[in-house]
Amino acid sequence: VQLQAFGGGLVQAGDSLRVSCVATVRTFSVYAMGWFRQAPGKDRELVAAISGSGGSTTYADSVKGRFTISRDNAKNTMYLQMNSLKVEDTAVYCCAAVRRFGIATHAYEFDYWGQGTQVTVSS
Repeated sequence: VQLQAFGGGLVQAGDSLRVSCVATVRTFSVYAMGWFRQAPGKDRELVAAISGSGGSTTYADSVKGRFTISRDNAKNTMYLQMNSLKVEDTAVYCCAAVRRFGIATHAYEFDYWGQGTQVTVSS
């Protein structure tokens, strides 16, 4: 399984940005997916996770109501729509996958990781 995240960039506070993660797999829908982020000097944290079907999602409290995770299984792609961005959202965002039913929410549960994409929010 190979994962590639892209779409990061430099935006201003209050702006929106969408990052994407493309998976090279035969059957994308059997993989639970997640977005994690890590800011300098901070631990990696889960941002959002989604089940293989897309029917179940979960979010970190800090992004609820602002971020939306989704996936298009026909395109082997997962998305993270980020609205009302804040300076504290600045981090490297990484996507992760694990072949399982339901949702995975801890980093140790994921078997495959993509490279990160930098999101920088300026004030």
